[in-house]
Amino acid sequence: MIIDKVVTHIDSLSEEERKSRHIEKVFLQSDDLVKRIQRVVTDHGKELGISLAHAKELVHGDVLYMDDHSLIVIHVLPDELLVIYPRTIKEMGEVAHSLGNRHLPAQFEGEKMLVQYDYLVEELLQKDGIPCSREKMAVRKAFRHVDHRH
Repeated sequence: MIIDKVVTHIDSLSEEERKSRHIEKVFLQSDDLVKRIQRVVTDHGKELGISLAHAKELVHGDVLYMDDHSLIVIHVLPDELLVIYPRTIKEMGEVAHSLGNRHLPAQFEGEKMLVQYDYLVEELLQKDGIPCSREKMAVRKAFRHVDHRH
């Protein structure tokens, strides 16, 4: 089966719509969310080709296929992350500046800042007394490196 577009997102379906269908999952690393063309296998062994017609990043919960009986849904595997808990806006600015100098992409969830794990960044944050923890968790979207020139 070739998938050329995302049907919907699992969160936009009612609980009844989800419960009435068999759900298969496609497990992806966060890096794979940006790939427009790839071959994947569901947790039930069904092979799929993903060939998205339009450049769209996949996100956790995207529904690739849906009929009256089943759904095929993207499920992002956990990454090793550094979760940073800045206490003030000044501290957030200093952390963001430091990470920007390293060209390290970040994501934000509420008051938390998420970056892919890097032991040097962890050491820097600990040295500066910035609260952080190393956690294994799934991100909803891929970390994007910004294209830039100095």
